[in-house]
Amino acid sequence: MISHRLGLCRSSVFRVLKRQGLSRLHALTPKEPVVRYQWDRPGQMLHIDIKKLGRIDGVGHRILGRQAAKPRHAGWEYLHVCVDNASRMAFTAILPNEKKQSAVLFLRQAVAYYQRLGIRVERVLTDNGACYQSFAWRDACAELGIKHRRTRPYRPQTNGKAERFIRTAMNEWAYARVYTHSHERTAALALWINGYNSIRSLSALGRISPAKWLSVNGNNVLELNS
Repeated sequence: MISHRLGLCRSSVFRVLKRQGLSRLHALTPKEPVVRYQWDRPGQMLHIDIKKLGRIDGVGHRILGRQAAKPRHAGWEYLHVCVDNASRMAFTAILPNEKKQSAVLFLRQAVAYYQRLGIRVERVLTDNGACYQSFAWRDACAELGIKHRRTRPYRPQTNGKAERFIRTAMNEWAYARVYTHSHERTAALALWINGYNSIRSLSALGRISPAKWLSVNGNNVLELNS
């Protein structure tokens, strides 16, 4: 042990290692290089994920602070997101849970949305959540002719495009303003996602919007609203 060899107590050694960011064994393991990949055609790979959100029934502790906010638990709702790998065109829906029925419903809604844009979905990538391992999900993918891939365990970065989209949505939509009810937040989502798809310029697309990218690449964008 380090403390024994140096003649120091364990707490002193731990404090020094913690200051250097070396207090855990995993800190000594080199980080895996980030492998970025881009599919050529829209629909070749969709990234799907879910974000748990607290329901809103009045202004909560994020705005008023924990002491001022009234203690209550309004429950949860779940933001299901889907991002096309090639075009970054995104589709979202707020559903009551993350169970297999909601996951399958969202998959069907997403496929229908991309079909309206002239995109045929070939593959989807998800994490290893229970809903994505269910027979209902498997059967829905088979029915729709979609190949399903799951991320490696403990490797959320594999689905990084969905993860990044969720972080952006949280910063610019979910926590960007004060909502007094979940209905207000849901209504704001429709406006935000439309702006993201039709106006926002993305560096990964050469500083153009997902809708513009689809137009430039020969896709007929029929409808941007989910």
